[in-house]
Amino acid sequence: MSIFIGVMMTQNSNPLTQFFRQPVIYLRLPSGGNHWPPGSLNMPPNQELPVLPMTAMDEIIYRTPDALFNGSVTVNVIQSCIPNIVNAWHIPSNDLNAILIAIRIASYGTSMDVETVCPACTNQDSFVVNLSSLLDTMPKANFDTVISHGDLEFYFQPTSYELTNRVNLFQFEQQRILQQIQQSEQSDEQRMETLSKTLQQVTDLTIKAIGYSIAGIRTPQSLVSEQTYIEEFLKNCDSALFTKIRDHVIKLRTDSDLPPMKLTCSSCSHNFEQGLLLDSSNFFADAS
Repeated sequence: MSIFIGVMMTQNSNPLTQFFRQPVIYLRLPSGGNHWPPGSLNMPPNQELPVLPMTAMDEIIYRTPDALFNGSVTVNVIQSCIPNIVNAWHIPSNDLNAILIAIRIASYGTSMDVETVCPACTNQDSFVVNLSSLLDTMPKANFDTVISHGDLEFYFQPTSYELTNRVNLFQFEQQRILQQIQQSEQSDEQRMETLSKTLQQVTDLTIKAIGYSIAGIRTPQSLVSEQTYIEEFLKNCDSALFTKIRDHVIKLRTDSDLPPMKLTCSSCSHNFEQGLLLDSSNFFADAS
């Protein structure tokens, strides 16, 4: 019986399997696999994640702006191209840029055209970015730095892609509300009430985002890591300490950002800098 089953399985296997897409490059994460929740990443022994090119279906959904809005498409495509990533919602913020660049390289090659407008003369230019060089020089934020304040020690961690996406969606929604307030026919009192609610929501989300960037707060008695306790502390600590924590969190985020490109205008020779935007809605849109 076992021989018969083995023969049937062989006969039913797809003879085209060996021609399926294969890894094009291998990625070492800037985080080294740290700060990933258990079960969200299968890290190979050599610390290198195989990266597959996008499929035709991946490309189709990535070119549909409405489908990209809530982040689920990005998650699905990342898990399609890097199967070792089990749950892309849990990607630490300091790994996301490297992952997107690696998928772009695997799918379309190492070169990417970037459109620019000179701030001095408004001349439009196009420059070629070497993504392999960019990937090799990815910045690495140091999340091991501990901030001390009196008897307290603060430990930090990168936020997840899920939280980052939620913040971006919330900011988009608040901008829409503010535009509606300006264009509405509400009375001044109604506008102020709506504006006050919006600002309170912005404050609450800011505290939540900073709270999730704190891995724990050590007191003389214990290490506090519960997010509800940390957020309550942030709402009730003095402004000087809050500013100190906020500024450190902002620095960690900027340390993970790609450095701006240094460019020279072909028309007026003006030197200027431009950031490289890796927003999922347009990072793959010009790759054809």
